[in-house]
Amino acid sequence: MNQSSTGWWRHAAIYQLYPRSFADGNGDGTGDLAGVRSRLDHLRDLGVEAIWFSPWYLTPMADAGYDVTDFRAIDPRFGTLDEAEKLIAEAHEHGIRVIVDVVPNHVSNEHRWFREALGAAPGSAERERFWFRDGRGADGELPPNGWESVFGGPAWTRLPDGQWYLHLFAPEQPDLNWRDAGVRAEYEDVLRFWFDRGVDGIRVDSAAMCSKDPELPDFDQHGALPVPHPYVDRDENHAIYRGWRAVADSYPEPRALIGEVWLADTDRFAAYLRADELHTAFNFDFLGCGWDADALRACVDATLAAHAAVGAPSTWVLSNHDVTRHVTRYGRPDTSTAGGIRQFNPVVDEELGRRRARAAALLTTALPGAVYIYQGEELGLPEVEDIPADRRDDPIYHRTGGADPGRDGCRVPLPWHGTEEPYGFSPDGADRPWLPQPSSWAGLSVAAQDRDPDSTLNLYRAALALRRAEPALGDGELSWRDAPDGVLAFTRGAGFTCLVNLSGRPVDLPPHTAVLLTSQPLADGQVPPDTGVWLRTP
Repeated sequence: MNQSSTGWWRHAAIYQLYPRSFADGNGDGTGDLAGVRSRLDHLRDLGVEAIWFSPWYLTPMADAGYDVTDFRAIDPRFGTLDEAEKLIAEAHEHGIRVIVDVVPNHVSNEHRWFREALGAAPGSAERERFWFRDGRGADGELPPNGWESVFGGPAWTRLPDGQWYLHLFAPEQPDLNWRDAGVRAEYEDVLRFWFDRGVDGIRVDSAAMCSKDPELPDFDQHGALPVPHPYVDRDENHAIYRGWRAVADSYPEPRALIGEVWLADTDRFAAYLRADELHTAFNFDFLGCGWDADALRACVDATLAAHAAVGAPSTWVLSNHDVTRHVTRYGRPDTSTAGGIRQFNPVVDEELGRRRARAAALLTTALPGAVYIYQGEELGLPEVEDIPADRRDDPIYHRTGGADPGRDGCRVPLPWHGTEEPYGFSPDGADRPWLPQPSSWAGLSVAAQDRDPDSTLNLYRAALALRRAEPALGDGELSWRDAPDGVLAFTRGAGFTCLVNLSGRPVDLPPHTAVLLTSQPLADGQVPPDTGVWLRTP
């Protein structure tokens, strides 16, 4: 690894790896670190520069690992701390950096701190690490307020001693009280623990939700959101991340802090990216944008402007472990996530969706800043929407009685080779995968696509190789070119143009000296609908 490339997060192609579904090394049907180590060559050949690992810590798995019992231990389902250290070192040998997930809003209800709080008296120091409160009503039988869980249902659970505790997610995920100095000190020590083991960056889960108004005021959860919000984007969050930034900057090669920040206000979003806070954050506006040229251009302009104001790099992402895969989304009548982060509509044109997804791959990898690739995106995997109810795992699905389809459909284990389940995800004779794989995935496996020069996998390999070789790509400037309605065209530096045709008709190529890459074959010098192209231009 080139240790001199300070600021790698400004331009890197980063792969989100969901350990449970990437590769199973021990045959129990669940992905693990041994599986990842055996498949590092896939990521090297793909051309990514960093891996972001979703949580691999000790956990009861009430919420797919985001309910952490011990941030300093690897869950036995995945392996051991020794294996994690070897994986970090082996990734570095391949020239790939490592980012790990840290969850500051909550811990597992099996965490040592929460068990101590349950055994302590109301008002004790142990309970002050969390949000314990007496209930309302004559006998405290009502929750302290009407807050609702992100996962559905009330955000409070009552204990046998009569007190209630806050959990903005599942009941198994009690919220931490960041007004407690011990909580702040513990998390800064967790960062040092992983940085000392060679981790290059931290992805911060639900970064805008840590701080709460101590009065815990009620608000209309289905109306206009109050400002300030009682638990989203409170000003107190910034002191937390300034402390984390001081830890990250204390290393000879500064470590990166990458936030999951869902905010509609671009100025409030950018505040998390000031020079002494997070280095970068995910771009959820772009992820949720529909397949529409005007909307995408407006989103790109707003993103670049917001980040430029604080000198931070932009990020571009099409899918992740919480949303409907964009191959499926782009094949629906509503191609945005306006109807919900996860949506179900039986009307899906998967061929159209994959065509658009391939064009979107060239768009995102050409934009200024860093690009995130969710595992399976490089294979053009669709959302799996027909998982039987008794095989579903996501608490969102169960807590909403199936009204929300949940996130299982984008978390189905990857297909590596073969013609039937488990498609090489697990060794022969293994337990069935923890989520079922579709019978139609044989043609989408890594092995099948490796043999096909026109596959989505080889398109991603080519795009990422050109991205590394092209001096104008990665971080930098963008200049829009004149283009027909429904077409996005921009230049990066001197001589590189990206054009994406989102209209319903073929369009002419602009003057050029070479075609570098296309998402679909060109026809008579024209770019077909839903096609992207990279050009060498005068």
